[in-house]
Amino acid sequence: MTRRAVLVDLFIAVLVVVPSFAPVPFPELRPSSPLVHVIVLVPAILLPLRRRWPRITLIVCLVLYVTALALGTLAPGAALAVVIAAYGMSDRVGRREAAPVAIAVVVALIGASIVVMLTTGLDTRFLQVGLTVALAGALGDAARSRRAFVDAVLERARRAEQTREAEAQRRVTEERLRIARDLHDAVAHQISVISLNAGVASSALETRPERAREALATIRTASREVLGEIGSMLTVLRTPDDGGIRDQPGLARLGDVVESVRVAGWDVVVRDELGLDDPANALPLGVDIVAYRVVQEGLTNALKHGTARRAHILLRRDDAELEVVVTNPFDRPGAGTQPSPSGFGLVGLRERVESVGGRLDAGAAPGGYRLSARLPLPAASHPPEVEVGRAAPRDGAST
Repeated sequence: MTRRAVLVDLFIAVLVVVPSFAPVPFPELRPSSPLVHVIVLVPAILLPLRRRWPRITLIVCLVLYVTALALGTLAPGAALAVVIAAYGMSDRVGRREAAPVAIAVVVALIGASIVVMLTTGLDTRFLQVGLTVALAGALGDAARSRRAFVDAVLERARRAEQTREAEAQRRVTEERLRIARDLHDAVAHQISVISLNAGVASSALETRPERAREALATIRTASREVLGEIGSMLTVLRTPDDGGIRDQPGLARLGDVVESVRVAGWDVVVRDELGLDDPANALPLGVDIVAYRVVQEGLTNALKHGTARRAHILLRRDDAELEVVVTNPFDRPGAGTQPSPSGFGLVGLRERVESVGGRLDAGAAPGGYRLSARLPLPAASHPPEVEVGRAAPRDGAST
């Protein structure tokens, strides 16, 4: 029990006890015998128990008050004890449990007071006392309801704060994953192209200077592209709103990424069954970006782990799905059957594919390594098949 509660109980005890000893001019308000004195003083001891046993305390106070009435004393202290007990009971017990008890107490109080008045002639003031007890019960219920409302508001505020914190943490995590994916997409492929072409240039510098110059030109182009990608990403990260979201590449740039691998001496075959040159066959923006990233990641892993220096790319519509397949054959059985990419690229790629409702499969296949993605497409008629053979120089010749 807190200090405040103790002080409140002492104050209530004074209010209950003092009227019994006060020199009032009305004899019916003074205890008529020592027994009535005891009956009137007992509620001062019982009222502190209203916090633990509110209903029992109210009933006992009612019995003591009615007993005093039957003995010919209209005890104001005992009546006040009933009022306080009624308030405490309604304040601490739920409305469904408190309402029947409060109604029964008011009815019993008024009924007993009327009986005493009719049999003894004592003015019990039953109406005033009964209404006061009912009002006390209503005020106690209002106090409890207000307290419950405040607790509910505070709980909602606490949960809302927790939800905001969880949402902020989730957004931070998603932003970190997005930055990691974008950084990998922007850097990994170009760095692989730079590394491969650097090897080509160093080996062909003396014997095939033209090939070395071509490889160095590819290195210069790839370096500019990766620096541009990183600069664009930094610009987005420093932008306080969504206005700085950079454009993402799509399959329109497929020829560039294929050509960067071909210059390094790789044999790349592209089979396009989508007819993307026709605007009527344009892909949704999200699917277009993810499809490009699948090809880019497949070629990056081929550059890192491939042994046959060959790669195959397939783009086709299968019912309501876009299928993107990148395979890199092995030059001998058992070679490179377990390519070991960093892992973050495939993890980020899988997240990108799942973000548009697709699915990604990656693993060893007969004769090579296969990266396959199936991306959902809106219903459309099947475009004519257009086969683009082995990737050729930029003049557009195909095999």
